[in-house]
Amino acid sequence: MKLLILGLNYAPEKIGIAVYTTGMAEALAGMGHEVQVIAGRPYYPAWKIMEGHSALTYGRSIEEGVDVTRAPHYIPKQPSGLKRLLHHSSFAASTFFPMLWRALTWRPDVVITIAPSLIAAPVAALAARASGARSWLHIQDFEVEAAFVTGLLNKDSGVGRTAEKFELRLLRQFDTVSSISPQMCAKLIEKGVSGDRVLEFRNWSDLDVIRPLAAPSTYRTEWNITTHHVALYSGNIANKQGIEIVVDAARRLKHRTDLTFVVCGEGPNRANLEAQAADLGNVRFHGLQPKERLSDLLGLASIHLLPQIAGAADLVLPSKLTNMLASGRPVVATALQGTGLYDEVEGCGLIVAPEDGKALSGAIATLLDDSALSTAYGKAARQRAEQRWSKRAIMAGLEKRLHKASSATQPATGTAES
Repeated sequence: MKLLILGLNYAPEKIGIAVYTTGMAEALAGMGHEVQVIAGRPYYPAWKIMEGHSALTYGRSIEEGVDVTRAPHYIPKQPSGLKRLLHHSSFAASTFFPMLWRALTWRPDVVITIAPSLIAAPVAALAARASGARSWLHIQDFEVEAAFVTGLLNKDSGVGRTAEKFELRLLRQFDTVSSISPQMCAKLIEKGVSGDRVLEFRNWSDLDVIRPLAAPSTYRTEWNITTHHVALYSGNIANKQGIEIVVDAARRLKHRTDLTFVVCGEGPNRANLEAQAADLGNVRFHGLQPKERLSDLLGLASIHLLPQIAGAADLVLPSKLTNMLASGRPVVATALQGTGLYDEVEGCGLIVAPEDGKALSGAIATLLDDSALSTAYGKAARQRAEQRWSKRAIMAGLEKRLHKASSATQPATGTAES
């Protein structure tokens, strides 16, 4: 097949959506398909252009068998609601002509676009129509509702109402609309997407790479961690994580000499979080670590921490969960019963109410003091990853569905030749 993918976030970004868009593209190329990607310049999660890249120019290269075009776009240093809107709009504008040109000259079988960025999705829809390709929208986050929950957008404002209408109209334009959890797929149907066009396409863990450690993590020596236990948060440090609760829990457990909290990541909230924890000796901050050392980093944890604010649990399923489970360590998450996050973590750790620091610290203490329970949850976590999050199985299912979509491709009405 010939597959054209539009996605704002792509390698060398190390966390979040980029990991899965890149992994999908490279896996499909490895299966023998022709894959072209039009992506943004790498900036996330620091919201700063990465070294070796320019936010003002286009670039093209072959990366792991994938033809990657990078488009320039605006990158705000402090991403407010309005600045995010400009950020996504600039990406949509800069990818319009490259997408249309590839559609008309290369003639893909399927055009796939990743949300975020939802604002750029009409570009992909137009490219699919122009080339006669099937169109596929993959929802990683429900951006509009997440913006309401985190306060970036006011639902009752004119901008908020316009954003909702834009989302609803857009969802109906694609032949296939997929998302990463049963709850998020159900929400698509609630929004008016017919069930026969909705598909669950999960994120994954590379189970051959992320494995439970048999020996202590090398990060213990490297970071001079001498406590017996580590409570680890690794990932983006932004609004929808509600990560301030980790500092609250650390403060409540500062009397414990057997525990160190490690926050490993970047994002717009990191400086604020470090300021909150400045007087605590049991909290360490570190930057993102190399992808090649991810298994060693995750194996540092005695307990993985997965905070999320109330209201966000069915708008986004944290991508970091897959590798947490694969590492064979118990998880302590904040989620309400009945949400997607609750269902995925249940049986693999403890779940407490969002934004309840006392409950979070209590759950951490319970696992620290009950080694048998902690070990049992860790084993269950690895089993859950093997059952639900295998990259090999998930990608095989995607390829099968793409073949089905490709076989339904209709001839384009345009005159451009491939």
